[in-house]
Order: sequence, then C-alpha cells, then structure tokens
Amino acid sequence: MPVRTPVPQRPDPAYGPARLLVLRALGLGDLLTGVPALRALRRAFPGHETVLAAPAALAPVVRLTGAVDTLLPAEAQDRGVPARLPWEGTPPDLAVDLHGSSAESHRPLLALRPGRTLGFADPETPEVAGPPWYAEEHERDRWCRLLEAYGIHADAGDLLLERPSTPSPAPGAVVVHPGAGAPSRRWPPDRYVAVTRALLRAGHRVAVTADPGEARLAREIAEAAGVAPEDDFGGRLGLGELTALVGEASAVLSGDTGPAHLAVACATPSVTLFGPVAPRLWGPPPGGRHAALWHEGPPGDPHGPYPDPRLLRIEPREVLDALARLPEVQPS
Repeated sequence: MPVRTPVPQRPDPAYGPARLLVLRALGLGDLLTGVPALRALRRAFPGHETVLAAPAALAPVVRLTGAVDTLLPAEAQDRGVPARLPWEGTPPDLAVDLHGSSAESHRPLLALRPGRTLGFADPETPEVAGPPWYAEEHERDRWCRLLEAYGIHADAGDLLLERPSTPSPAPGAVVVHPGAGAPSRRWPPDRYVAVTRALLRAGHRVAVTADPGEARLAREIAEAAGVAPEDDFGGRLGLGELTALVGEASAVLSGDTGPAHLAVACATPSVTLFGPVAPRLWGPPPGGRHAALWHEGPPGDPHGPYPDPRLLRIEPREVLDALARLPEVQPS
C-alpha cells in the first residue's frame, strides 16, 4: 500500500489549534495496548489538540500516557461501539479509528465530518481507504501497522506510562489480581489461594486486588490464604491508586486482564495466565521481566461462561516457578 501524506496543520489560527480525535472506547488493557499508537500520533501531530474518546473511568491512566490533551467520555456495553460521540464545535481535522476494523466503528467518526479519517479498510465505508485487518496479529502491532500504512512511524515498544504521583498503599508487595472480565479468563480461586499462601510463607507481602464487582472473590481468597486484612484491596482502589500499587509492586500475578497490561506499562515484573487467547495476540513483550503462561490449543472464547481448558492446565507449581524466575521475587 502506498504511503499517504498525513493531513497538514490547520492553516488559519483564527479557528484555534487543529484537533485530532481518536476513538478507542474500550477497557484498561485496550487503552494500554494502544499507547504506542497514541504516542505515534502525538509525535506526528505535535500542534494538534489530541482528543481521546474513551471511558471516563480511564482518566487517571490516560493522563499518564502523555499523549492525550482531552478525554471525551465515550463507551458502550459489552465492548461495543458508541452510537454517537459527544463532540462539540467544528469538525475534527483528523479522526483515527483505533477501536475496531469495520464500518461500525468508522461511522461515529465519519458522522462528525472530519477533514480526514484513518482506519482499516471496510467495503461499507470506502472513504476510509486503509490497510487490511489481520485477525492473527498482536494488538500493539496492529495499531502501529495501521499508522505506518498512512506514513506515520509507530514504535510498538513505546508503551511505558509516566510515574504516578499517587503513593502506593502497599509498596513492594506482590499484587495478586484473581478477577477477569469473563469466567473463561479466571483461574480457579483455590489455585490463587495456594500460590498466595506460598508467597506469604516465603516472607512476601501480598496485596489482593479486584474490581468492585469481584470484591467478594478477592476477600475469600485473601481470607483463605491468610492475607492481612489491610492488604485486601478488593473493590477499594480507584484506577489511580491501582496504578500506584502496581507501579511500586515487586511483581503482579493475574489472568489476561487490565492489571497484567498495567504491569507491563509500569515495567513491573509480572506473571500472566492465558487461556482462551494466546499471548502472541495480547501478551507482554519478550524479555525477563514478564512471563506469559499458556498451554497450546485451539482458540477459545475470551468472553465465555466457564474457565477455559487451557487456563485450567496451568498448575500452582508452574506459577510459583515462573514467579521465582522474576528479577524481584524468590518464593520458596
């Protein structure tokens, strides 16, 4: 595909700075895997006001990307596409679809009549003449490839967040996050209990976290494993506090969910348990700071109602061994 020349800066300053609108109205992990693309857009259009259409709850982490000027609250149920975006004023000079691959996510942007729209090709929206979508591609690489097709250099390794100013509520702890967005990505609670007990016996402080809807799960695991009550943070941390906790942790153990990506973005050693989705699509970058545990098999449903068979093949001893190989954790 030929390289395309990006849109120029707005020539008439009377209308204010040019504005760049990015749609990525998804969750925490999605935001973090999109950081390299957001940074690439910032470098390519330093004079534009960069507006990110994403859930308002992500604001504490959006600020730490250093690539967004304004957060435009936008989200839909079940990882869907917002029907409309609450954009005000003149049309965006440039709109970028980092949300999806089809007309469904192109159309809310096109409805704003932007000067230009960048996105993957879809026959229903021929005005977005981008590259093809590849299903078997890592999420970070996918969005960088999209921008490269338009002549915008993007580095998939440019993913670290700025350091949060909020202090950690448990500095140096091993963070155990047993929840996930769907049962198919939740490792059994009794196995988290076994690993947490071993970490405590080895002298580590363990902090258990969970989203508000999974606070009971965190409490049951913390109590069964013998975690100190003050280190059960299930449902008690806002995203800013969670980021601070992960940023100053010695390691993070979780399934394939937001805190796993947060650990990568904070350069905190991590062990991530994969089941229905292979780590080659959503896993951490290669290197000694992050371990991705997964057993080969056909792809499953990342939003399924039961734990994925590949996830169930991961045993506590395998997790403890992976933790022992991390640079800052040595459980017995």
